[in-house]
Amino acid sequence: MPEPYIRTALPDDDQELRALDGATWSYQHAVLPEPQPPYDPFFDERHAPEDTLVAEVDRRIVGYIRLGFAYNVASNAHVRQIQGLAVAEEARGRGVARALLRAVMAEARRRGASRIRLGVLGHNGPARRLYESEGFAVEGVLPGEFLLGGEYVDDVIMGRSL
Repeated sequence: MPEPYIRTALPDDDQELRALDGATWSYQHAVLPEPQPPYDPFFDERHAPEDTLVAEVDRRIVGYIRLGFAYNVASNAHVRQIQGLAVAEEARGRGVARALLRAVMAEARRRGASRIRLGVLGHNGPARRLYESEGFAVEGVLPGEFLLGGEYVDDVIMGRSL
């Protein structure tokens, strides 16, 4: 697979991103119920196209990452939060998530952030290892925070300085 091309999302990417979200849904990483077609719009008042980076291979979106604020208060404006990351099954294990993660950290720095954080489900070992390899550290654990597929799952908060 060729190297992914990382770019800012466009409003026209909505349908392709909705389909990717539906295709990649799993209790491994999702806390909301499985989306059903017709899917809700990908972009909304909280998630604008300019806050999403996409990875393209052969002009097809194979992944995305969303960037937002951890809290909507001035005293926390230096912190950004990753609010979603998905990679198509056929593109996993090929560096797409790592490329998206590095690009979003650069974008957060460009926007003036000095810290970045995220939440990851405790049972999502591959994602946790990726984040750790990129300098994220566990900063807190909310035990049994989610009931997913009949099991209680921890919410692991990870962060790092930029």
